[in-house]
Amino acid sequence: MGKIEQYGHGGDVWTAAKAFGGQAEAFLDYSANINPLGPPSCVQQALQQSWERMLQYPDPGHRKMKGYLAERLGVEPEYLLIGNGAAECMALALLYLKPTTVGVIAPCFSEYEALSKQFDAKVIAIRGSKELDYQAPAEELLKLAAERDVCFVGHPNNPTGVLYSSQVLTEAANLAAEKNHTLIVDEAFIDFLDEDEAEVNSLYRLCENNRHLIVLRSLTKFYAIPGLRLGYAIAHPSLIEGMKDKQVTWSVNGLALAAGEALFDPKHREEVAAYEEETRTLIVKEREWLRAELRVLGLETWPSQANFLLCHIETPWTAASLQQALGGRGILIRSCAMYEGLQDGHFRLAVKDHSSNERLIHTLRQVLAEEQPSSS
Repeated sequence: MGKIEQYGHGGDVWTAAKAFGGQAEAFLDYSANINPLGPPSCVQQALQQSWERMLQYPDPGHRKMKGYLAERLGVEPEYLLIGNGAAECMALALLYLKPTTVGVIAPCFSEYEALSKQFDAKVIAIRGSKELDYQAPAEELLKLAAERDVCFVGHPNNPTGVLYSSQVLTEAANLAAEKNHTLIVDEAFIDFLDEDEAEVNSLYRLCENNRHLIVLRSLTKFYAIPGLRLGYAIAHPSLIEGMKDKQVTWSVNGLALAAGEALFDPKHREEVAAYEEETRTLIVKEREWLRAELRVLGLETWPSQANFLLCHIETPWTAASLQQALGGRGILIRSCAMYEGLQDGHFRLAVKDHSSNERLIHTLRQVLAEEQPSSS
């Protein structure tokens, strides 16, 4: 069987369909971390009403969405860059900064290393400690930020779901600035935290006084619009201008902008706030239920602040053999065996609605009781 993550990410149901048979849309996909509620109704309505936007070029300045978002965050629009997903913002930062060396903390989002290498940077990885839930010790993180041109930190981290200390990250941002380096804090999953907790832990308010800090946010996970690709960066205008100069005109399409405008339009605030609260309540409840059920099955899990869980299965099973067994039963999981710092038994599960989670646990129980792991 070929590698399901041949493009380096979860959510590839098309490769799964080719490997396991069946229709791509029929898989219960636990390999991609998308809000199980689907997008807010105001986004769905905006998309239905915005088909005319396909007949015109999108606003290259993203002015309406940027204005609404700036008001929501309490920053000036000049501190924002709207991108085709957080991944584009990441690429624009690297294109503008042209780092020679990039520091990462393994295990981490694979795009940090992949993009850095595409832009000819040397990637230096330090490993998180299992005893610290795969976080790096504070002194090693600070050393990395001080020594490398650019340093990436996931906050919460992917695939572990662990949140770093905002105090340590603040110190890292200050150290990077002293050395004329840049700290990039990836907050793609921070919206899954309680709103007050997210505000306390986010670093974006430091950008006003720190010209060496970039905060990345994704809208595709929390608001369930991965097919539209939408994210943004928060940074000092001196950084935003440099990144914007590297951005391809119209990289953010009109329908994605319509979705973003609907999300942050003040007249939708009450509806979106209710959606956000429902999402957080659901994820916390289901994440804890899922962890408890996985422990009963003998699987190790780690505490997570995001909408996914890092898990480990003991030999003779591996993540690959479990992925194959579940894939044949219509469920797709994300193998994490290829992540530096993790082992063959590590895999990641999204947190979904209760009926989906029950099906996952039921199928897992059957697989572990009835099947022998495949050696392929």
